[in-house]
Amino acid sequence: MYLNQKTLERLRELINEETEYRKGPQLVKLFNSLGSRDSYGQGFPSRWQYTDQKLAKINGTPELDKLFKILFNPINYIGKFDQLDSFIADINQYMAFDKWKVVRNNTEITFQRVNEIKIPDTQKKEIIQEDAFLDKEFEEVELDKLGLHTSVTTVVKARFDEIKNCFNSNAPLAVIFLSGSSLEGVLLGIAIANPKEYNSAKTAPKKDDKVKQFHEWTLMNLIDTSYELGLLKEDVKKFSHVLRDFRNYIHPLQQVGSNFHPDKHTAKLCWQVLKAAIYQLVNNRINR
Repeated sequence: MYLNQKTLERLRELINEETEYRKGPQLVKLFNSLGSRDSYGQGFPSRWQYTDQKLAKINGTPELDKLFKILFNPINYIGKFDQLDSFIADINQYMAFDKWKVVRNNTEITFQRVNEIKIPDTQKKEIIQEDAFLDKEFEEVELDKLGLHTSVTTVVKARFDEIKNCFNSNAPLAVIFLSGSSLEGVLLGIAIANPKEYNSAKTAPKKDDKVKQFHEWTLMNLIDTSYELGLLKEDVKKFSHVLRDFRNYIHPLQQVGSNFHPDKHTAKLCWQVLKAAIYQLVNNRINR
């Protein structure tokens, strides 16, 4: 099974961040189980560079199949099989262009050939939905009502001013990174303020059957759990994941590899996501 570069990039995100947040030593252990003989230490490359290198090496070999079976092993998704099926459905959108798909048959992970690529005609609908989201007007964002620690609120307020300056100065990449990191900081602050609710959620990330410490949660985890708890609505959840994807281009080589060139429209969408998220968090907050 040989996968194109775009599919490998998406696979890397699933490995490094989404199915589980894997640090350098965990990535080494994973790929060593597939035949590598690496050790973690000084001079180790960035996690995404290391994973890219390893995926390129095993692409088209039986080890790639083994990797998928490790990544999507159902025993690691007890109590959250819907999340497993969501991951599989997501990667299958990419693998369709390689004429392959992952299939889960109860507890067994297999692969099937795909004869044709079927792309639903949703382009017009998506444009309309995005335009409608951008056209929404929000009242003045009231950061003080989020209930975050005063020091965090002060930092977020300063970032809001900086985002406005970057937007007016036509610096879209800066707007994207500041919006993404601010959203992550706000959601993390909300989680820390409501540990019982976040730790009890079905989408709370786990390791060894224990919910991870909040500092180990990814932005994806924070978005999905906030949505599960009713703090974020479907529209903000959807576009927050778009912002999360854009925010990942903070790595220059990843931006080059994906040929990503944001413009003011992209910046406006990301800025709108942050404002909409905070508006909903204030109006849907726990124990109002």
